[in-house]
Amino acid sequence: MATVNLTERSFAALLRDASLPVLVDFWAPWCGPCRLMGPVVEAVARACTGELIVGKLNVDDAPRVAETYRVMSIPTLMLFREGVVVLRLQGLKPKHEVLAALKTVCNVGRDVE
Repeated sequence: MATVNLTERSFAALLRDASLPVLVDFWAPWCGPCRLMGPVVEAVARACTGELIVGKLNVDDAPRVAETYRVMSIPTLMLFREGVVVLRLQGLKPKHEVLAALKTVCNVGRDVE
């Protein structure tokens, strides 16, 4: 499954209505590490199809959400279960590290390398 592009409104609705855990990539288009993290996030979304919803939230377009969740540096990945943050990863991470963290927290991700 591909990632979902989120807005402030769709972010709130997704967290409220999701039946699966939600991984959100807080990023910005001008951020070099964020651009490098993009393919990793896409790969994680494919690896966790059916187990996880993966969204991308541009912090420039949704500053209130970033402020609410105290996103001080990007890229930041947050995993939400039932609307609550259960995992936070900051900075550029390889796919295997993200999948290992997801597996530890909520047992998702089949192909940890």
